Amino acid sequence: MNIRVLRIELKRSLAPWAGAVILTTALAFLYSINAAWSRGATAWTAQWTSLALWTRSLLFYLWPLAVGLGALQGLRDHRSKMSELLTSTPRPARHRGATMAGAMAIALVSAFALLVLVGAVQVLGNSEYTHFGWLPISLVGALFLVAGAVLGMGAGRTLPSALTPPALAMGAFVFTALMYMSLGRTETTTPGGFPSTEPNRVSLLSPTVQEVRDVFVTLSASVHIGQTIWLLGMAATGFALLVAATPRARLIALTPLLAGAAAALLVLPSDPQRMYVLDENAAEPVCDGPVCVTKTHQARLAGLAGPGKEALRLLAGALGDQAPVSVRENTAVLPNGATPQWSRSTVLFDFDDDGITAAQGDQLTRALIAKAMVPGCTPVGWNSSGQYADAAAQAVAVGWVLGDLQPPPATLPAGMPRAVDDETGPLWKELTALPRAEQLSRINAMRAAALSCESDAFDVLKGGVSP
Repeated sequence: MNIRVLRIELKRSLAPWAGAVILTTALAFLYSINAAWSRGATAWTAQWTSLALWTRSLLFYLWPLAVGLGALQGLRDHRSKMSELLTSTPRPARHRGATMAGAMAIALVSAFALLVLVGAVQVLGNSEYTHFGWLPISLVGALFLVAGAVLGMGAGRTLPSALTPPALAMGAFVFTALMYMSLGRTETTTPGGFPSTEPNRVSLLSPTVQEVRDVFVTLSASVHIGQTIWLLGMAATGFALLVAATPRARLIALTPLLAGAAAALLVLPSDPQRMYVLDENAAEPVCDGPVCVTKTHQARLAGLAGPGKEALRLLAGALGDQAPVSVRENTAVLPNGATPQWSRSTVLFDFDDDGITAAQGDQLTRALIAKAMVPGCTPVGWNSSGQYADAAAQAVAVGWVLGDLQPPPATLPAGMPRAVDDETGPLWKELTALPRAEQLSRINAMRAAALSCESDAFDVLKGGVSP
């Protein structure tokens, strides 16, 4: 490819504008909307893998936009009425096609790289854990934009109509929506008996990814390989359509797309647990005695170690040999809708828990005691704002360990603290009026119910039947 010609193409074609549109709309989306990507431990500026996954999730609309812009570029020869003139020149069509596609690829990759760079600068200031496991996620994302644009260019040249770009963009958007909502989902039932859905291998043909709920989750290597095969077939078909001169050649040009899809489906995993997998390096523990966090959050260990050890000391004094002996960040990766799994010997916590993240010193000690006594049984991915019974059981249990019933934390949703107070006051008086042995019996029964998630911990604490 002639560098001088490519430079001219970059200056005078639609490619720079396409890159600018991709970059500005993505940044506007990330910064103007207060959504899950802007808060918590999984924010797009908090960790490297979260950065890669959240920017990939923007391809839900960036990829259709790239397809439409590519189709608009593919109409250039038709709009300028130069098609017949160009076919009479000695320069091969593949050279012109490569220059056009190369310019668009450079612009789109640069735009996506700048988007990632904006987040990367902030991640460097927010995280001490640096790794390169996120790179394949972003590289495949950039390849999705390029392959989509080249396919759009080929389709635009094959169907030279003003309606082609918007029709292709809308078709690509419908494709991503169907993959996310119906065609790419399989109906299933959670262990608790609730209807749910999970992604299937067809969903991995879509450019977007699931919402980021856990900093330890990443895409598996087989997903990267399968998607790369699919995208190379897509790009090959787009380029073949861009240079094809006859109807037969255009028909043959569809072969790489179909072959790439078939080959990708053979490589892509069918089990959802092999699509989104645990990043074992990120989940590796970093410990200060019995208190451990993951390598991802190693910078938070210093502030957690003291309150964690104090929580274990207080729990040992209250529960005796039934007390937990360690505090660890929870790294379990469970499917959406699954019942949480807790340990009797280990206090498991999550930095996305507002009670942990917002607390320091004595308040953090209380929060860890609360997680040890009543960790919560809200299914994974569900809203826990209505679980006031768990909050009430936590308040009484923490008060019993510390000998002091305090108001519920301010992190509870509006209106819930009053409901919790109404429940805890009478129960606290009833519990503390019992002999110490009976108090300990109720507390142990409540904790067993809370850890197994088989009964309501608050009902058991009130004297109900334990599991």
